[in-house]
Amino acid sequence: MTFDPDAPYPSLTALADAFRDGQAAPSRVTRAHLDRIERLDPRIGAYQAVYAEDAMQAAEAADRMIAAGNWLGPFHGIPFGLKDICDVEGRVTTGGSRAMVDRVSPATGTLAHRLFAAGGIMLGKTKTVECALGGWGTNQHMGTPWNPWDLGAHRVPGGSSSGTGAGVAAGLAVCGVGTDTGGSVRLPAGFCGLAGLKVTEGRLPTDGILPLSQTLDTPGPLARSVEDAVLMFLAMDGVDGWCVDRARRDGTGLFAALRAGVRGLRLGVVTERERAVCTAEVLDAYDAALAVLRGLGADLVPFETPHSFADLTASCGRIIAIEGYANHGHLYDRADLPMDEDVRGRMLGGRGVTARDYLALLAERAEGKARFVALMQGFDAVLTPSMTMTAPRLDEVDQALAPGHFTRPVNYFGLCALSVPSGLSPAGLPTSLQVIGKPHDEAMTLRIGAAFEAASPPMPVPLD
Repeated sequence: MTFDPDAPYPSLTALADAFRDGQAAPSRVTRAHLDRIERLDPRIGAYQAVYAEDAMQAAEAADRMIAAGNWLGPFHGIPFGLKDICDVEGRVTTGGSRAMVDRVSPATGTLAHRLFAAGGIMLGKTKTVECALGGWGTNQHMGTPWNPWDLGAHRVPGGSSSGTGAGVAAGLAVCGVGTDTGGSVRLPAGFCGLAGLKVTEGRLPTDGILPLSQTLDTPGPLARSVEDAVLMFLAMDGVDGWCVDRARRDGTGLFAALRAGVRGLRLGVVTERERAVCTAEVLDAYDAALAVLRGLGADLVPFETPHSFADLTASCGRIIAIEGYANHGHLYDRADLPMDEDVRGRMLGGRGVTARDYLALLAERAEGKARFVALMQGFDAVLTPSMTMTAPRLDEVDQALAPGHFTRPVNYFGLCALSVPSGLSPAGLPTSLQVIGKPHDEAMTLRIGAAFEAASPPMPVPLD
């Protein structure tokens, strides 16, 4: 089949094959994405900054390398977006704050270095909630990206990786970097119809990323399919491209997991207590997803937890606020700085906490994690909706509520999880399934997500 390099929404997987086989050139695909950004991003607002000239120079260099037989691997030549809390030396990293619009990055972080070393083409910096503290994706001063699934009403894209979610969903990047402290990869994935991987605590480096909570922060990929997310994750993990290509060809490593199916797996499902917080359309999509996995041979069993997800979410939020205030409180203590007032309220919730109380919270977390992981030993994974509702209109958002009911507990216990699209609601908005895995069992979450994805109708795209 001939590959069309100008078609919107190319998959990372298809591009990797097309670049390797000479059916497409990175420069042409990058140019197509930059043209699409120029045409659509004034409406979507996914990018904080676009680096068109540098992106084309990098793409043309990739053309020459690949033509000379120096293909680096599946991420070589892939246009991606980088969340604007990630440092690239000499570039401004605003952290989503007008108070930091002149902050020039002193050095490039390890994660960005790895993506460049794998041959990735950075299109630009994607927008974020200020200081990455917020799950809806809103930003009072720098702009809230539009969720591309509804151009008639301004719906939130999810946060805090709002620009990455909206940009990838709108076809303004093949994939993108997000960070996840309480759901900030999985919520944009869920609200925007993408695959988003939250890795185990400590699995990927965080140096060169503006911290929100050093205890909970984890970077991760957002992409349009599970396999695309895997290819980006491996680049972020620093795996040599030739190793990734060989594993993909041989069906080993994570690629073996993608094809293993779910027959015989024991999967936990949420109880009535947790279902009660969800809207009817989310529950309908969740039940339909469970039916698909049951039909594939999985054994579904209620997963009882000693603490409600709401309690775990609140505990996670307290740690975020305390550590967030330690990192950024000096900005929010000043009334003269143009800070987002919604974020200010959340950030100042961490002010005045004693060291004794903070250490008690961390001890409580460690004890709770041990109990929760012990409960998971009888399961291969736990399944929840990614969010309790589909994307609300911006003017309907209640900033006093956090949308991470099902996502924050994963960060609180340092687990891994995958959000994968589960279809569209009757209103045409994405719904999403979250697959929660044990620590360092990303392979299982990806295995289940891939099986579900393969058995489901293809996810449509919001824009042509």
